[in-house]
Amino acid sequence: MIGPLLAAVGALWVAIIIWDAFETVVLPRRVARRLRPTRAFYRLTWAVWSAVARRMRPGGRRETYLSFFGPLSLLVLLAAWAASLVTAFAMLQTGLRAPLGVPGGGSFTDHLYLSGETFFTLGLGDITPVSRLGRALVVIEAGIGFGFLALVIGYLPVLYQSFSRREVSITLLDARAGSPPSAEELLRGAAGDHDELTALLREWERWSAEVLESQLSYPVLAYYRSQHDNQSWLAALTTILDASALVIIGIEGACARQAQLTFAVARHAVVDLAQVLGCPPVESPPDRLPAADLARLRAGLAAANVIMDAGAGADDKLAELRGMYEPFVTRLSEHLLMPLPTWRAGAATHENWRTSPWGSADGPLSDELHSDH
Repeated sequence: MIGPLLAAVGALWVAIIIWDAFETVVLPRRVARRLRPTRAFYRLTWAVWSAVARRMRPGGRRETYLSFFGPLSLLVLLAAWAASLVTAFAMLQTGLRAPLGVPGGGSFTDHLYLSGETFFTLGLGDITPVSRLGRALVVIEAGIGFGFLALVIGYLPVLYQSFSRREVSITLLDARAGSPPSAEELLRGAAGDHDELTALLREWERWSAEVLESQLSYPVLAYYRSQHDNQSWLAALTTILDASALVIIGIEGACARQAQLTFAVARHAVVDLAQVLGCPPVESPPDRLPAADLARLRAGLAAANVIMDAGAGADDKLAELRGMYEPFVTRLSEHLLMPLPTWRAGAATHENWRTSPWGSADGPLSDELHSDH
């Protein structure tokens, strides 16, 4: 009775792992089903990893520690898939009592060794199946192992290409919106040139769509952190939402239509990614823009000839727009330990291009370059 049960469990586990790998690597769409090995793996490992990070002080050391999770978890996941398939095929061979060419027909350890040798296509031949059923299972496992290795080889470059495309735009945002970025700095940089602002929002509409598609297909990318500690995909996405909201409520001469399109795609990305990562919206998120800061934001933009609508209903409309995305970005920030940007360009804001490990590049020429952008 134990033999057939062991074989059934092994066959079921093979099917589950193959389907899970297919959904994670090959299937180019969101998987809504909750009972998945990969989903459980990331929830468990991230809970442990982030719990350690929360005990660290915010700063470079913690960011370095967090940056290891994405690549390391991917390697561990691939290893877990391979180990699961090797063990499951050994269970299948043992449960079906497929004899091996060793004294006694082979123990479970012998079947496990043969399974590993077959899966990784070593072809040593020191232990071989004797029955036709055993040989058929070896051929099937060898094919699955070969396909698995080919899938891994093709998967990693695609993943890193998506990461690289995401980070290029985040790096370009540095000179326009500062690091960490802010909506005030972004809009001040485009003061007086509404065509430039329209083109910028259009570019970030496309970037938001690319982030949505790539991170829905490969959710592990959400855990990949940017090169600099004061940058992240979540901060960039939130800054674009902030800036788009300000343009929508009324910035004199700006393209409200393009801002609406950018806001729609960026908000779509935030909501869907929150769902994929299991992050329900916060019911009462902290107020990122109190009334006093909003007044200072208006004054700061006005000083740069960017005039915001201060008429009746403008503040309520802004609050309504903020309510459409801030509960989601707040939860994502808490989950991923990625700080949200401020609305205003504070004293801590700077551009990474101005700095180096040997000091700052601030000076008259750098100030002139900054004013020209």
